[in-house]
Amino acid sequence: MTLPSLSSLEAAADQVHRVIPPTPQICWPLLCARAGAEVWIKHENHTPVGAFKVRGGVLYMQELRRRQPDVAGVIAATRGNHGQSVAFAAKRAGLRSVIVVPHGNGREKNAAMRALGAELVEHGRDFQESYEHAIQLADERRLHMVHSFDDTLLPGVASCTLELFRAVPAIDTLYVPIGMGSGVCAAIAVREALGLKTEIVGVVAARARAYALSFAAGRPVESPVGETIADGMACRVPDPAAIEIILKGAARIVTVEEEEIQAAMRHLFSDTHNVAEGAGAAPLAALIKERDQMQGRRVALILTGGNVDRDVFARILTAE
Repeated sequence: MTLPSLSSLEAAADQVHRVIPPTPQICWPLLCARAGAEVWIKHENHTPVGAFKVRGGVLYMQELRRRQPDVAGVIAATRGNHGQSVAFAAKRAGLRSVIVVPHGNGREKNAAMRALGAELVEHGRDFQESYEHAIQLADERRLHMVHSFDDTLLPGVASCTLELFRAVPAIDTLYVPIGMGSGVCAAIAVREALGLKTEIVGVVAARARAYALSFAAGRPVESPVGETIADGMACRVPDPAAIEIILKGAARIVTVEEEEIQAAMRHLFSDTHNVAEGAGAAPLAALIKERDQMQGRRVALILTGGNVDRDVFARILTAE
């Protein structure tokens, strides 16, 4: 897969910004003290759907309408944020959307997708089973399948990191959580296009190690997924194109435990009064894990989303 050029990334960002305002990047003093580094948070929890994915969805639907003006509708599989992105962008483009989620998916994410006009289908025990069912439904209903990782999504998603790198110069290290890989691959694309030296570090949950195992093996490796608070990172089968980009452009992948993710969710609320879902808090968990080697450096974290159910978040906040 060829990474997009700077001109195409800038053109994509211009299209995204017509719908999605740039999100803030803030250096929070309490987080800096906690990490022993200059820490910048990119607040993707401030988008209209509370997550970064919507950037890619907006651009994707524009391109889909241009390429297939007679498309009947779209379908996607998700644990929540990709589905909200697809539903939001499809509604804006005047398209029907069908979203497939696994049983037991977050109630509030499901409610948000329905509120955006999506038909919600519950199927399977994990994301992979939902994804396979979505492919089947796409064929049966003649719907266009929107994959979680796609080269048309990437330039829109990349507008996040483009904003960050242009607002905060000379970032030493950027931590990005990995679900299916669009966020970290977009960050690599922007870093390369701008000619920067920033090291990009992927983050995975200990109960969803597929991308970490794939990085270590140098090839896609399927891995079972356990129950994790970071449902946005619960990938069992990695995308080969994403693995190719990550192998070439990421410095390393850090694996974080459930307790570390939940502690990071608490720290983000205490230190910034922002709500982070598990995947959104994982970069902070990785930074704290690598605190000694990050001392005195300028570090950025992508807080990819804040879509966590209220009862779950309340339980985590009071667990300390």
